[in-house]
Amino acid sequence: MVMVFYGSNGKSNPVSMENKVEHQTENQITFDIHLPSDLGMLYKVRLGLQSLENNISQLSLRHFKIQNTSTLDTFSLTINKTLPLSPNGDRWIEFPIQWPLKEALSVVTYHLTVFSRNILNERNLLHMTACIYGTHGDTGDRSLLQSLQNVHQGEKNESFLVIMDAVDLGELEKIVLLISSKTECKLDIKKLHVQEAAKEHPIYVFEVNEEFSVNANKPKIQREIPGSFVIRGEQQKNDIDNNLNEEGSQVKKLTEYTIKVYTGDKRGAGTDANVHIILFGNEDKSEVFQLAHSLEHQNPFERGKVDTFKIKTKNLGSLHSIEIGHDGKGFASGWFLEKVEITDAARNSMHCFNCNRSVDQSIITLYMLFSF
Repeated sequence: MVMVFYGSNGKSNPVSMENKVEHQTENQITFDIHLPSDLGMLYKVRLGLQSLENNISQLSLRHFKIQNTSTLDTFSLTINKTLPLSPNGDRWIEFPIQWPLKEALSVVTYHLTVFSRNILNERNLLHMTACIYGTHGDTGDRSLLQSLQNVHQGEKNESFLVIMDAVDLGELEKIVLLISSKTECKLDIKKLHVQEAAKEHPIYVFEVNEEFSVNANKPKIQREIPGSFVIRGEQQKNDIDNNLNEEGSQVKKLTEYTIKVYTGDKRGAGTDANVHIILFGNEDKSEVFQLAHSLEHQNPFERGKVDTFKIKTKNLGSLHSIEIGHDGKGFASGWFLEKVEITDAARNSMHCFNCNRSVDQSIITLYMLFSF
């Protein structure tokens, strides 16, 4: 069993209970846990099983109590739940902490709908998780393929619903997908919708529109999907539905762009940070794309290397500028970007954006040097 604690200033690493037993009786276990002081005021706990591969078939949780040994402030909650919550179901539960004179957040049931083309046929060979991030924290990695509901499978399109309970996340910001497979396969994921089960709106839309190539010999694919837009009313939803073609798919309207990123050939030019890009055309701009999986190199953006990425987005018209930057994470995050070349498959044109300077955490805008 592990716990993750969330505070006003961040969250803890997963805390294993294995070696922290202070006192144990037949129906009660007391743990002594030392948390980083910089977490701030605790506001929620996620509690669950580190792995379902062990011999533990079920874990029954009746009551939870936590006490700050310095202030003696105490919070207790009756849980009465068993993990996993259902056969092959979620292995995590989370709940808010309410301290004296402090208002606690509520637990919300979220509906996450996955729209794809071929996941359902491959689900017995796949492992997929999603972590939803909001202004009040995140859900942690939750399984997408263990307990599916409202499954719709057609010749070209499919969708399924995943239900998860989490302490109120606030405004949703992004979803991080983790995908691995026992065998080689390709997954075409179109988009994700997230909404509260008790409300018809808002619906948070996360456009993916990407085909993933996975197999047992490759590391897990991680993809960060920023929010695309929010549907806040029925009329807006109808307008979006009316823009779909007869098959209910927007994929045919997408344009593929090939992005070549040239890292400078000088000392310290490479970066381990997470690089993102936005494309601007005379008709529209793209969503934010994370350039995580180079077609040539497992570790992209190394000194003197060229990395190629393929993305699909709406038709932007004639490209005129891009915004590119990184989050500054990882060792040696400084990056010397030489140039970016983008090929528009629909127009059969290539656009060059020169940089020839260091890129820090702030986003820089590059304008087209030439195209042909």
